[in-house]
Order: sequence, then C-alpha cells, then structure tokens
Amino acid sequence: MHTTTVGVDLAKEVIQVCVVKRNKVLSNVEMTHLEFADWLRESQPVRIVFEACSTSNYWHQTAHQFGHEAYLVSAQLVSKIRHNQKTDKNDALAVVQASQLVDVQFIRGKTFSQQELQSILRMRELAVKQKVALRNQIQSLLAEFNIRVAPRNGGLSGTVQHVLEDAENGFNMFFREALYATWKAFESAVERIDEFDRLLAQAIKEHPDCERLLALEGVSTINAVNLYIALSCDENTPFKTGRNAAACIGLTPTQHSSGGKTKLGSIGKYVKNGMMRSYLISGAMAVVNHVSKREPKTTKEQWLKQLIERRGKRCAAVALANKTVRTAFAMLSKGTEYQAQAITA
Repeated sequence: MHTTTVGVDLAKEVIQVCVVKRNKVLSNVEMTHLEFADWLRESQPVRIVFEACSTSNYWHQTAHQFGHEAYLVSAQLVSKIRHNQKTDKNDALAVVQASQLVDVQFIRGKTFSQQELQSILRMRELAVKQKVALRNQIQSLLAEFNIRVAPRNGGLSGTVQHVLEDAENGFNMFFREALYATWKAFESAVERIDEFDRLLAQAIKEHPDCERLLALEGVSTINAVNLYIALSCDENTPFKTGRNAAACIGLTPTQHSSGGKTKLGSIGKYVKNGMMRSYLISGAMAVVNHVSKREPKTTKEQWLKQLIERRGKRCAAVALANKTVRTAFAMLSKGTEYQAQAITA
C-alpha cells in the first residue's frame, strides 16, 4: 500500500502534479509533457490518480509501464470536491482528495487496442453526423424551390440527378456545380461509413472476446465493440455485477428513494454514453420486430414475445437491451460462450 498519492491535472500544454504524503502536500508543481514522462520514469512506484479527460488513457498506460499504481477519477467528482477557485493547483489537489473518498468509484482505463477500436467508432460517428447533415441540407435547399424528394422520384439520388441534368429548370451553372459538390460530399460520407464498418468487422477478429459477443441477439459489430470496450473485465473494472453495468449505460429505471421507501421512475434520459444505449436499443428493437411476427424458437424469444404482449414493443426492446448487457458482462467476466436455449417439447 503506497503512502504517497500523486494527483495529476492534465492539460494540452502543461501538466500539474500534486504530491501528497500522509495528508501533507509535499509539492504541487507544473511540468511539461516531457518532464512528466521523465518524472514517471525516474520516480519510485507511487499511487497516481489522473482526472479522466483527454490523453488520460495514454498517461494511465504509461504510468503502469513504469510500475506505478494508476487510477482514473471522474472529472465531475473532482469539480465537486474542489474547495477554492478553479486553478491547475487546486484541480490537482482535488484529484488527490477525490481519490481518498470512502468507496470511491474509479474509471477503468482503456488499453491501447481498445483506444484504437474506440477511435474508429468516433470517426464513424462523425461520418454519420456529416451524412445526415448533408442529406438534410440538400433536401431543405431543394424544398425552397418546391422540389420534393420522394421515393417515386428515385429518392434523394434521383432528385439531385434530375435537377442537375434538367436544362430547362432555370438553375444556372454556379448553382449546379455547388449542388454537385455537396452531393459528392454526401456520397463520400456514405463511402467512409461503409469503409469504417469494414475495418471494424476486420478489427474484432483480432479480439476473440469481442467477436464472441456477436452471438447475442441484436448485437451488431458496432454493439459488440461498444460492449467490449465498456465491459471488459480486469482488476480495474468499475462493475461488480451486470446489473451495475446496465445501470451505468442507462437501461434501468432511475431511483428516487428516501426514508426506507423505494421509488423507481422511468428509464433515465441523460446518460454518459447515449450513443451506445441508442445502438443497443435499436438492435433490440430489430429483434423485437422479428420475434413478434413468428413463433418463438428459444426460451428468450418466448420471454420476449410474452413481454411484448404485456408491455408493448418499446418496453420489450429496452428490457432486451438490459438483458444483453448483463449477458455480455457475464460472458466477458467468465470467458463463456453464448448459446440460446431452445424450447423443449
């Protein structure tokens, strides 16, 4: 057990390092990135706590490489602990104070390979946002000229091609070139999304634990990668049970309990990883729609169909996403395979 705790406040240009031993501040100095790397290399192993932010995973990995005991703590918790005005010194000291709270929940750092997978996901998410934005802009601008995008007109592609090729619609060459450039940007975004999907499908083959998650109902490549990154179990995992994992992702009712009375509300609207929850529920909804149209073949499908009849498709989709997270957590923590149980005659 280390008696020295080091709180680190990371920034783009400088790093604030606060060293505390037996509740006494020994130093609180500013370092450059190179100076901090040298300090990690030359220092005796200590307990280092980083505020979870940009580059924190890199420094978390580096500290472990040099034999230090490294942790990540929530930036929101640090902001609540900080007593005085916001400065780098006060932030670094607050990181130490936050790490010393009773039963504090640390954030699990990502490995280098997990960072790679997450980076591909982030690039894909940006391409999707650009695709949607470009599509909406083209549709809105054409609507200003009373040109409607409809399936009978070939959809967006057919409508744009008709506008560009129709010599009698009154549009000058400048507008046609601008519309063509925007359309090519839209097509480029679509191509990038397809390329990212292909790369993710290839990448998960190098991660057997991630690939095994594809056997779950409603789990696509994107869902498998998200679950693998969020739930991978090691000594620093923040989740003790699958229920805790599902609650963190936002798939359980919010709780407002006091005085011995437990009150459960609706599913929380605001969560840290809303995109992940959205993908999980979308995948679950696809399964719900499929199961509702045929006879169930497994015990899970039987449970799901009964739930659809009692509570409706939306509730069933959230419940299935919740069960998916719990099952994925069990698979990753125990190293087991998933196999649906068939209905016995």
